[in-house]
Amino acid sequence: MTYAADRLHEEVAYIAYHFHWTREEILDLDHLERGRWVREIARINTRVNESR
Repeated sequence: MTYAADRLHEEVAYIAYHFHWTREEILDLDHLERGRWVREIARINTRVNESR
């Protein structure tokens, strides 16, 4: 089973947008670690939005 290319692009864009990491830095992360960063960014965004 391969990881969907659209999902991978979405994760890369999401992390790059929020953390300003390069494409190469993000792609060097394994799937699980990249997913952890996506979830952490989402938690940060939720906290920020709830405090407004």
